[in-house]
Amino acid sequence: MPKISTSDFRNGLTIQIDDKLWTIIDFQHVKPGKGPAFVRTKLKGVENGKIVDKTWRSGENTESIRVERHPYQFLYFDGSFYNFMHTQTFEQVALASEQVDKPEFMKESQEVVMVINADAEKILFTELPDHVELVVAQTDPGLRGDTAQGGSKPATLETGAVVQVPLFINEGEKLRIDSRTSTYIERVKGE
Repeated sequence: MPKISTSDFRNGLTIQIDDKLWTIIDFQHVKPGKGPAFVRTKLKGVENGKIVDKTWRSGENTESIRVERHPYQFLYFDGSFYNFMHTQTFEQVALASEQVDKPEFMKESQEVVMVINADAEKILFTELPDHVELVVAQTDPGLRGDTAQGGSKPATLETGAVVQVPLFINEGEKLRIDSRTSTYIERVKGE
């Protein structure tokens, strides 16, 4: 595995620390007025999804892991495993729930990105698109006079996920949801 310096850090880079894989979510080079420069990073664990902060001395080395991203289509959940199909080779794979990111926002035939350790040829995890469009399956009815400035109410989406939405949202409406934060963005117009 190639060694990289802190000057090579970038968002999305996967590194290995103590036999565990971490993805750099955010990093910042800091040059204080006094003392040596350092790099402050926010890392997300590939296996467990845990987010930690780590500070590195400037110029410190670590091991980089080569990862590839491939498009897959979510087929179905069989009660134990999530089944996916590669969109170009039609190869099918089944993943355990801990390898699937935000399964509560996945619906059948939706495209996801499969992150694969290219050196070990092992699937690490799936990534949903940042924004997903889902239909409201159940929510309390909106009342006349409810505005965007008002409060919020829970809404159950077609996949079973529950998010807070404005009071004017009704059943059957299609919403755009931020899958990273599990929050409502807007109603999808037309279509």
